Amino acid sequence: MKQQDIEVLSAGYSYHTKPFHSSAREGLKQYLFRLQSEGKCKVLINGKLTEIEPGDLQLFKPSDPYELLIEESFRSKDEPKETKASSGDYFIFCRGDWLDRWWGRNHPPQKLKVSLHNHWLPHFRNIVAERRKGDGIGLQISEHLMKVLCLQIERFIAIYGKTPSDNRSIPAIRMKTFVEEHALSSFTVSDVADHVGLSVSRAVHLYKEMFGKSIMQHAMDIRLEVALERMLYSPLTLEQVAETSGFGSYSYFHRRFKEKYGSSPRDYRSAKE
Repeated sequence: MKQQDIEVLSAGYSYHTKPFHSSAREGLKQYLFRLQSEGKCKVLINGKLTEIEPGDLQLFKPSDPYELLIEESFRSKDEPKETKASSGDYFIFCRGDWLDRWWGRNHPPQKLKVSLHNHWLPHFRNIVAERRKGDGIGLQISEHLMKVLCLQIERFIAIYGKTPSDNRSIPAIRMKTFVEEHALSSFTVSDVADHVGLSVSRAVHLYKEMFGKSIMQHAMDIRLEVALERMLYSPLTLEQVAETSGFGSYSYFHRRFKEKYGSSPRDYRSAKE
């Protein structure tokens, strides 16, 4: 059977409260993307059963041996006594020529540490939800979302490498997410540091090291980009643009906009009309 560009064969959420064991040591027949969302388990990674925690993204290609082990020792302390184990994950089985090319280009590792506070969990949920609808549109959406997921993984690897240090990458990702979510409101560097439990000096150094810009510079870049979009594609006055884009005053917005784009907001908008 000729393979499609990309095909999501199955996608779902699995939660285990009892010991469980699954093995395909002879090799998988499709690609498998698995995201641990809660609890713990062990998965065969590079030939060794490895403990998997929330935020661990596992990637397997066809012919890779696979084994999943959930033991009683993985029960969460706050769960009922009758619960003997605790492990939850989202999984996607897929195939296709596009995936073959993407995998051959990136050679992703079998395990990546990502942040559940970022877009990873919602993206898996969206793919699962669309695949479950079962109609033609839902299937197409799930396939396109799968491509987006692969490209997000590719970008993640380009930024953090294939074996990022958990002690550095996860706090950095969480800080970046915080900045992106709060850029249009008022926050301080101390707020960002407190969010990930780091000192201000450590947070500032780590952010600059990982992303090549300061926390507030990143926030300012986002505010200016949002302001530019609203100037060009909304009827808001320039004063309203400044207020809704996170600037405390129009004069401050005017100064920062001119520094970046070389002209005043009013002249820039007039030139584009």
